Amino acid sequence: MDMTGRIEGRLQIVTVNEPRIDAAVAIQFKDEMRTHTMDGPSRVILDVSQVEFIDSSGLGAIVAAMKQLGPGRKLDLAGLTPAVDNVFRLTRMDSVFTLYPSLDAALMSAAG
Repeated sequence: MDMTGRIEGRLQIVTVNEPRIDAAVAIQFKDEMRTHTMDGPSRVILDVSQVEFIDSSGLGAIVAAMKQLGPGRKLDLAGLTPAVDNVFRLTRMDSVFTLYPSLDAALMSAAG
């Protein structure tokens, strides 16, 4: 699973560079998230702007990644494509995660 990560100030940004988060890559996704977020700032932004499809396994992997962060750390999502946004809203996961239309919007929110 191709993912990149970087730290900007008090934020950690992890970008998924794949078109799908589904059953075929869910375990790899969780492992990569653990690697990228093992240590770091308390707020993590997951940039999913390149993800065009997510299934229930992918959704579960994102929830597992949030739980792996532990107490006092937060996972927000940015750049949801319409299909991915629809999955989060239909499953009411939009009440669990803060969703931003773009990474820039998430960064502006963090700035103030």
